[in-house]
Amino acid sequence: MGTVSASRMETFLAVSRQGSIRGAAGQLHITEAAVSAAVSHIEKQLGAKLITKSGRGIVLTEAGRVYAEYCRTILGLMKEAHAAVLRAETGRLRIGVVATAGEYLLLKLLASFRNRYPDIELSLSVHPRDVLFLELHHHETDLVIAGRPPRDTGLVIRARRASQLVVVGAPEHSPDPLRSTWLLRGRGSGTRDATLNLLDQLEITPATLTLGSHGAVLAAAREGLGVTLMHSDALVGDLESGLLHVLAVEGTPLDRPWHAVTTRTPPPTARLFLSHILDPTEVGAAAFHAR
Repeated sequence: MGTVSASRMETFLAVSRQGSIRGAAGQLHITEAAVSAAVSHIEKQLGAKLITKSGRGIVLTEAGRVYAEYCRTILGLMKEAHAAVLRAETGRLRIGVVATAGEYLLLKLLASFRNRYPDIELSLSVHPRDVLFLELHHHETDLVIAGRPPRDTGLVIRARRASQLVVVGAPEHSPDPLRSTWLLRGRGSGTRDATLNLLDQLEITPATLTLGSHGAVLAAAREGLGVTLMHSDALVGDLESGLLHVLAVEGTPLDRPWHAVTTRTPPPTARLFLSHILDPTEVGAAAFHAR
């Protein structure tokens, strides 16, 4: 069996994500013939059928789905290996973060980190928790700041910072949490899961309204559309201004610390960032604590 180049793996992944040869060609800015040739080459090398027609597009076979997972990991490791041989102070750091931590916590940390290490190339991805940990598992991200990672994934919690989830609503509407509409984040959100678990513990089945982002949830709460469970880090301004207030709900506040998570072999830049956020002389009250 011959080898498959990284470029052909990238092409195959584009096909799997786009669901068509044409879509992959457009994404990669190459011809459809080149895409088809790359997929055919891989299938010949593996001796397995990876794609099959479905309507006007294509879908992955079971072998194709398995191979796509390996391609993600292999390509992620190749990029990680390249970063690992560079000096930490001049390398690249890919950080993944959930929206709440990204807006209210990470930006301050990144600002001081960039001032301290201006030659490090930073990239930031903001996704729901489940997506971030999948990217980290495939070595497509170097470090994630979110809630606790799933068990048995091989991911390592390197540091944590205390945070709480509290229930809030608009004061002028005097909402009763047990009879109000509950405002939810989208699927894949750790806060959404915590909210649904809390409702189960309270043994209530209130009306719910799902909104796409924590910003939309907060805006809806301010307008009196319902109550919501939210990280205290995201509420400082609204609580101080009186736009929202904390509601007494049995079982809250919930301790839900932020976690800085990596694989077992983080690159030097990730280790440098961890050292930075663990240093209160550099980041003040935003500092994490070692695991």
